[in-house]
Amino acid sequence: MPVTPVLSPLLGQRGVKHAFFTREGGISQGVYAGLNGGIGSSDDPAAIAHNRALMAAHMGCTPENFLSLYQVHSPDVVTVEKPWASSARPHADAMVTRERGVALAIGTADCGPVLFADSEAGVIGAAHAGWKGAVSGVLDATLDAMQALGADRSRIAVALGPMLSVANYEVGPEFKERFLAEDTAHARFFVAGTRVDHGPPLESIHHFGVLSEPRVHAAIHVEDSP
Repeated sequence: MPVTPVLSPLLGQRGVKHAFFTREGGISQGVYAGLNGGIGSSDDPAAIAHNRALMAAHMGCTPENFLSLYQVHSPDVVTVEKPWASSARPHADAMVTRERGVALAIGTADCGPVLFADSEAGVIGAAHAGWKGAVSGVLDATLDAMQALGADRSRIAVALGPMLSVANYEVGPEFKERFLAEDTAHARFFVAGTRVDHGPPLESIHHFGVLSEPRVHAAIHVEDSP
């Protein structure tokens, strides 16, 4: 089965090579069935390598230049100047670059995969925005890092890929309070829950089709000049 990523009309209009890969395609089996590219997962390493090669080919780069991070739910951003080995992935949650021929790949389960591009400056970014990273500023930090490479905030296009939504993610009052402590305007992101016992167990999350391992791989690429 070929890979069939979700695309952003906004990034597409800017001519930016990108993809939000789902589980469609790939050769992984069992709970990882499909296009699993999670290097840190317990999947068969050969299947992971094959799947990542499929995604890299779709993005138009080599597997060695299809870069991922060791994601830790932080606001930390890495500026990519050259590829790294998968065993030497930086501990961070966002990447930016202006290097040609490199694809930035973020893996998410229920968190937000966010892709950025200033196509005029040739600067791109990718961020894993879980709630911890979002509250602590990973998205602003990504924009700042892009600006340091010559991007202009007024030109940066941003696309948010598939993730859990308010209708599918119940939390307790202590969770909401963390956001209100940052800014009371964050109250607009919450609605009243329908259950007394919030938060489904891991078994239910698996049943809903959301795994604790990355199931969306978001990638963006500054293509080589012709």
